[in-house]
Amino acid sequence: MIGCDCATCTSSDPRDRRWRTSVLIETAGDGRLLVDAGPDLRAQALAFDVRRVDAILFTHGHADHILGLDEVRRYNTLQRRPMACFGDAHTIADVRRTFAYVFDAATTPGGGIPAIETFTVMGPFCVGRQEVVPVRVMHGEHPILGFRLGGFAYLTDCSHIPDESWSLLEGLDVLVLDALRIVPHPTHFSVAEAIAATRRMAPRRAFFTHICHDLPHAETCASLPLGIELAYDGLMVDCE
Repeated sequence: MIGCDCATCTSSDPRDRRWRTSVLIETAGDGRLLVDAGPDLRAQALAFDVRRVDAILFTHGHADHILGLDEVRRYNTLQRRPMACFGDAHTIADVRRTFAYVFDAATTPGGGIPAIETFTVMGPFCVGRQEVVPVRVMHGEHPILGFRLGGFAYLTDCSHIPDESWSLLEGLDVLVLDALRIVPHPTHFSVAEAIAATRRMAPRRAFFTHICHDLPHAETCASLPLGIELAYDGLMVDCE
């Protein structure tokens, strides 16, 4: 947190140093799918040697989830093709408005303009051989998407799970779920709310993400139920 001297912000534990929330999924078919492209994408890709991204799945169009999109220019060069980007209609509209210069026919090609192809998610879809199931969740009053791939589900920026989405979240091996802080928040799950939702879904393992500096890593993990942990930058998890 800018200008903060709290115990988490001044911690020597590397798990308390947090970039904006994102996840890179390596599929069984050797695909690499990035969920969200926040402002820290370049730093994250350099830190963790991310040399290939086959597609980007957007949960929603807020700045902390899309503002790294210009960095896909490098992947265009490395992979010699446009970047496929998936999101619901509202999110795709947000992306196209925010990055209007990318999609403007009057923009001169080249000169650092990323090559992007957008696809509107209407239901389950495939990227390569991997099926992706969109899961509707609520970010305050704003409906956004989570995603399920096999036994893995990723639900960030979530404050409510609609009734029709629960059946899509059964039998999970690994769940990654929003848990912003202890105190309730209007657009994110609190830790207690995230624990309750996790218990209902009953995954084998769960990791809380989009966590703010109110949650020091070691202390918070020690207080969580068995099978639930805080995620941290660089965490790698195998999922069946």
